[in-house]
Amino acid sequence: MKAIAYTQHGLTLEDPRSLDLVDLPKPTPGPRDLLVAVRAVAVNPVDTKVRAFFATDGARVLGWDAVGTVEQVGSDVTLFKKGDTVYYAGSLLRPGNHAEYSLVDERIAGHKPASLSDAQAAALPLTSLTAWELLFDRLGLTEDGGAGKNLLIVGAAGGVGSILVQLARQLTKLTVIGTASRAETRQWVRELGAHHVIDHAKPVAGQLQQLGVGPAHYIASLTHTDAHYLQLVEALAPQGHFALIDDPATLDALPLKRKSASLHWELMFTRSIFETEDMQRQHDILERVAALVDSSVVKTTMGEHYGTINAENVRRAHAMLESGKARGKIVLEGF
Repeated sequence: MKAIAYTQHGLTLEDPRSLDLVDLPKPTPGPRDLLVAVRAVAVNPVDTKVRAFFATDGARVLGWDAVGTVEQVGSDVTLFKKGDTVYYAGSLLRPGNHAEYSLVDERIAGHKPASLSDAQAAALPLTSLTAWELLFDRLGLTEDGGAGKNLLIVGAAGGVGSILVQLARQLTKLTVIGTASRAETRQWVRELGAHHVIDHAKPVAGQLQQLGVGPAHYIASLTHTDAHYLQLVEALAPQGHFALIDDPATLDALPLKRKSASLHWELMFTRSIFETEDMQRQHDILERVAALVDSSVVKTTMGEHYGTINAENVRRAHAMLESGKARGKIVLEGF
């Protein structure tokens, strides 16, 4: 089967070994696996990080977002059948989805939203799981909860931010404040439903005061946490909750002590890495997100369609993500 893979980590995108077309054996499903014929994929920051920092002995396939058709099911599969159209993010412990075929455990896959195209649906799995887990599992919020409190989302125009803004606005009573630094991204965040949009390149606490919303009860820092950390702690309410998803070189929790603030780290791959008892919650989340999309409560966060799934287009997508200028999700479709 065709696949896009890297054979040497840490290379610039100009080097073909950074991402190239390879031919690999078609995988065979295990007992709870789906063998999926991939039709559309998305690119995420985790793809660029794995390519940059994780050594490989052979060709490593990236890509943790996919939509496709179930071609074969494992002996113990109960949630899907052959011919179903599914969407999923997969596991870091397995090859990615930038290939003609991929395997996914049924417990972390969902039925594709019927109202979306393949490309539109491919934008959703990883970011929806991350945003949902951050909001409800890590920060401990409940649906219809949060009245009288606010959530500050740093990097609200990115992939995770784009769905987190929608979930927080549509499913909770929080006042949602997003950050974005460019005119086009500020408009994007407003269209997604944020009550307010501020600029994370300027002092955050002062902007919150100007809005009259007070300090942030909940903060979701989605990008460049190390650059904004101290001013975000300043903007956090006493006994507030601080969550992040990115990878600062270091993180000193001591500044949070004075405010008795809690620290939460979200990685949507944790359930699949450790095969936790509640691993199937990711299937349930994806099914719920599909229902929200099909009832027009949540919309796709597809930002740009980069064409067919080939090495050149995947490299171009990696370059855009590394530039920090991406809006929403970058998707590719067909081999």
